[in-house]
Amino acid sequence: MGILNRISTITRANINAILDQAEDPEKMLNQLIRDMRTSIDEARNEVAKMIADEKELEANYQHSQQLADDWQKKAELAVRKGSDDLAREALQRKVDYANNAKVYQGQWESQHQAVEKAKTDLHALQEKYDGTVRNREVLLARYRRAHAMEQVAKVGQQLNSFDPSSELSRMEERIRLEEARAQAAGELNSDTTEDRFAKLSQDSAVEDELALLKGRVSAPPQISAPKETTGQESTDEAEPAKGT
Repeated sequence: MGILNRISTITRANINAILDQAEDPEKMLNQLIRDMRTSIDEARNEVAKMIADEKELEANYQHSQQLADDWQKKAELAVRKGSDDLAREALQRKVDYANNAKVYQGQWESQHQAVEKAKTDLHALQEKYDGTVRNREVLLARYRRAHAMEQVAKVGQQLNSFDPSSELSRMEERIRLEEARAQAAGELNSDTTEDRFAKLSQDSAVEDELALLKGRVSAPPQISAPKETTGQESTDEAEPAKGT
C-alpha cells in the first residue's frame, strides 16, 4: 500500500506552497510533474495487480460456491437412493466448500473495496497531474509576478528610507566650501610683488592721463589775429557812404 499512500500525499499536496518554498520554482514544478507521472505509472501497475487479485478471489468464491451446490445435489441424490452414508459424505463436503466460499466472499468484498479506493486515488492523482500540466505556465507566471512585486516593494522600501535632501544639502555645503577655497587661493595669488608693481604702473599711467586731461580743460582759449583787408574791399565799403 506504499504507492497508494504516496498517491494520497501527492494528491493532497499544495502546489502553491511548494512553489513558495522552492529556490527555483520552475525546476521544482518540473520535478513535481515528473514525480507525479512516475507515481501514476507505479500506482496504475499496483492497481492492476489489485484488480487481478480481486478477480482471482471472485473466481475462487464462485468455484467454491459451485462445488458446494454440486455436493448439495449429490447429497439429495444419495438420500433419494437410500444411501445415507453417501448423503452424509456429500453433505460434509458441501459444508466445507460452503465455508470456503464464505471466506473467499469476504476476501473478495474487502479486495473490491480496496480496489475501488485505489481507483479513486489514482483518478484524483491523474486529475491533479493533468491540472498541473495545464496550469504550469500560469503557476510560473503567478510566481514571477509575485516575485517581481516583492522586488519592487523592497526597492520602494529602500527609497523611502533614503532622504535625498540631506545628501543635496551636504553636496551644496561642500561646493560652497570649494568655492571659498578657490576664491581665497585667487586672492593670495594676486597679491604677489609683480602684481603690486604692475598695479603701480597702471596707476601711474592713469594719473598721467588725468593730468593731461586737466591741462586741456583749464587752458585759456586762444584769440585768432584779425584778417588783412585789401584795397578793393575798402573801396567797396566806402561807396555806400557817397550816396548818402
